[in-house]
Amino acid sequence: MERAELKKLVLATGCAVERGGYVFLQDPKSSAVEQEEFLRVTDLAARGNKVDDGWLCLPTGGTSGGLRFSRHDERTLSAAAQGFCEHFGVSHVNVLDVLPPHHVSGFMARIRCAATGGEHVARSWKQLEAGEWPKLSGTADGWFLSLVPTQLQRLLGSATTVAQLKQFRAVFIGGGPLWPELAEAAATADVPVAICYGMTETAAMVVAQKPGEFASGDRSCGRPMPHARIEIVEEATGEILPQGSTGIVRIVGESVTRGYWSEKAITSLLTDDLGRLDAQGRLTILGRRDAVIITGGKKVHPTEVEAALQASGEFTDVAVVGVPDEVWGSAVVACFPPREGKLNTQKIEAALAGLAGYKRPKKFVVVSNLPRNAQGKLNRAALVAAALAGVDPREQAGR
Repeated sequence: MERAELKKLVLATGCAVERGGYVFLQDPKSSAVEQEEFLRVTDLAARGNKVDDGWLCLPTGGTSGGLRFSRHDERTLSAAAQGFCEHFGVSHVNVLDVLPPHHVSGFMARIRCAATGGEHVARSWKQLEAGEWPKLSGTADGWFLSLVPTQLQRLLGSATTVAQLKQFRAVFIGGGPLWPELAEAAATADVPVAICYGMTETAAMVVAQKPGEFASGDRSCGRPMPHARIEIVEEATGEILPQGSTGIVRIVGESVTRGYWSEKAITSLLTDDLGRLDAQGRLTILGRRDAVIITGGKKVHPTEVEAALQASGEFTDVAVVGVPDEVWGSAVVACFPPREGKLNTQKIEAALAGLAGYKRPKKFVVVSNLPRNAQGKLNRAALVAAALAGVDPREQAGR
């Protein structure tokens, strides 16, 4: 895709602002603080910064939180689109898209369709949830859909929507871990799930299952796509670790960002994600290194505890964080949105029985809303604050 064609497509999203030769995507519903930061950054562009590789700036939290911009261009995005086609063996990418264009997954859905001459059909999530599904045309390459785990959970509750999901070549699941109970429910319903992994800095997915791998029992993120190489490295030294080892995920490839706005260019991306590669080259993500809870000197991966809690059937959504504690350093706390009725503590304790005692939540807190973005990613800092202010419903009921 040539730059002029790409720029025209970007501006057509209605989320783009062009300043000083750079084009920025902006969330129309961003906070006042983010809008102020956006104006500050784009004002610098208007003052004549030299435009080089990475003229297209996509909003991201980066690896340190807060609003940042990941710089891409026609070469990084074309590499991502081409790698997608090669990985899935399609010449035309057709997408039913429920994600906003300022988010990388929604944005790249549009790019892949435009670059390959495929069809792009936009629908809001509320429309799909209400059963308002569009009629999709027949095509040899099939259709793709991207969802976060909680969206998949809601759609599995209706036989009608399950039938709709079965029509896709692949239903991508990303933005958060797919807990075992939900994975098995999707497999039982014969939904063509494909677990994937990627981020703004890599122009969306760089690892993905191929159709049929999930149905065969694979619960990894799949293998790297043709445009990317995944390495598992030691955090302190950057040394590449052997297969089966747990370490930090590093990504090398043609779709990797040119760097963050106003920062030097990079050739590889050291993520904040903990993962491992098996003997078949399949990637499993274990969580974020900054999310790891150190309690009593021992490490707890929140995703492991969250999966156990989801298996209890007592939660529609749940997240685990570490909050400051005088005795343990950090205490493991489970947070969940309001629900009807009391928690069934026996079911929860049974689900947690397979975990070591130090991994089990010391407190359960009801929060009005788990702070997740449109991709389902959790703002753990905000959740810690909510957890500190919350009250354990078991304490209110005298347990």
